[in-house]
Amino acid sequence: MSEIKVNSIKGVAASSAAITISNTDGTCTANLTNRTNKNLVINGAMQVAQRGTSSTTGGYTVMDRFPVNFTGTDESPTIEQADVASGTTPYTLGFRKSLKITNGNQTSGAGADDYIYTGQKFEAQNIANSGWNYVSSSSNITLSFWVKSSVAQNFYGYIRTHDNPKYNYPFETGSLSADTWTKITKTISGNSNLVIDNDANTGFELVISPFFGTNDTGSGATLNQWGAWDSTERVPDYTTTWYTTNNATFEITGVQLEVSDHATDFEHRSIAQELTLCERYYQTGFFKKYENNSNVTVGSQNFMPEMRAAPTITGEQFESTSDHIWSSIEVTTSRACSFYKNSNEICQRWKCDAEL
Repeated sequence: MSEIKVNSIKGVAASSAAITISNTDGTCTANLTNRTNKNLVINGAMQVAQRGTSSTTGGYTVMDRFPVNFTGTDESPTIEQADVASGTTPYTLGFRKSLKITNGNQTSGAGADDYIYTGQKFEAQNIANSGWNYVSSSSNITLSFWVKSSVAQNFYGYIRTHDNPKYNYPFETGSLSADTWTKITKTISGNSNLVIDNDANTGFELVISPFFGTNDTGSGATLNQWGAWDSTERVPDYTTTWYTTNNATFEITGVQLEVSDHATDFEHRSIAQELTLCERYYQTGFFKKYENNSNVTVGSQNFMPEMRAAPTITGEQFESTSDHIWSSIEVTTSRACSFYKNSNEICQRWKCDAEL
């Protein structure tokens, strides 16, 4: 019987082995491209938009887990969940939605304090328990995403830690062709200075930006390497073309962050799976009345799934009279809340926010 003795099997153009075989006991380790739960980004395919599909207000107003933050004298962008055009490469790969930012009408140019960016904050424990040995330079994570801009230029982004001491990793897209979807891939090694706590607070952040003003940029931000966090030098100085172009557009989709030394195929999750992941940070529903005693309504609501932390709760009134608004509400844990009303009726939709 013939034998072939190897210690790994690797593709011609691959950066790492698909199968590694131990020289001592013969055990095999496989690097599976289509493994599940590999994407640390939530809603990377931009499927979930619980708050609405379009807004001109910053923060968490459209896409779940992807706020859009901006400031500027004339900056009034439109943020929307957009359709990916059929026939484009992202569409053929299964992406149907994108996060689209349309620039406002600029009349004052690019101010030093101006910025506009999106991205995602990660719970520290999700990174700490991901399998990435973030203090080792031989252990990697890989970021990949699709981006399209109506203006041809180079754009920047960064990944940073939030636990002290804070560190920052700036990167660039390279010069993009106008109105052309481009896949960006960045492999990032660990660093012995990184600290990521094992808790439910922000420990890690991804930022992708069409523009930062000069108060946030500088030569101290060295591309593709970790450096001490400095909010005045997040990335190198920006070209202002996109920001000073009225109605310029910037779109992203297919955002993936994985423990790997190369980008693998995007992990497409079902809309039900993605929604459940998003609801750890934001969810809505209706209060249920459990007890009616002497014209008093007392009730409670369980959060499914459990939220990241005890949320902030706001409500929408579905009746025309103020008599149908709760008198008090108490959030006891990340799992449930209770409410009280001096009435035998209540008709309220709740919104629970536990975003990072």
